[in-house]
Amino acid sequence: MTVDKIRKIDPVNPLPDIICEAAHVIKNGGIVLFPTRCLYGLGADAFNVDAVNRVFRIKQRPVNKPLSVLVKDIKAVEKLVQYVPAYALQIMDCFWPGKVTIIFEAKAALPVNLTAGTGKIGIRIPEHTVPSALANMLNSPITGTSANLSGSPGCSVVSDLEPLIADKLDLILDAGRLKGGAGSTVIDVTGDAPKILREGAVPAKDIFAIFK
Repeated sequence: MTVDKIRKIDPVNPLPDIICEAAHVIKNGGIVLFPTRCLYGLGADAFNVDAVNRVFRIKQRPVNKPLSVLVKDIKAVEKLVQYVPAYALQIMDCFWPGKVTIIFEAKAALPVNLTAGTGKIGIRIPEHTVPSALANMLNSPITGTSANLSGSPGCSVVSDLEPLIADKLDLILDAGRLKGGAGSTVIDVTGDAPKILREGAVPAKDIFAIFK
């Protein structure tokens, strides 16, 4: 990991110049390590096929496992999905921005490698200032996958980043030690009712409570 590609960043009040630099890297096909509330993530332009393929290679992620994306607002969601069920809107209103990833039916025009050929896409509006600022500046979705080798624990401090990952990144936004913990709760809304695929930071009971 070379020092010249590390930028110390305030997770609460990130300098606009650093966000601008990171957005420029992503826009030009690069991959940026960024902080979230719990763990570090890998950000790439979700519409750049080569960049998304790099993320898969860096993580050694099976190509049949789709990547989730981060967007700036609900209007951005509508550009990526076929439809948003009414019950999904309730979930979005209650838990976004936040630690809930929602799986929708993807629009056919999305890159196949992003959806891993499943026809579905996982989307989240981040609550953390840094990825939120990146998504806003780019006005385009970015990948939101965790910065770890596939199947390994996530990374909460840059010094613990797997060298196989660190050496292949174009920019590292170091916000210090993050709190760690569970990743986002993943909910599939492609059926008639929500289905919890992974219980994470938001308990399943809290999700279902909004429908009572």
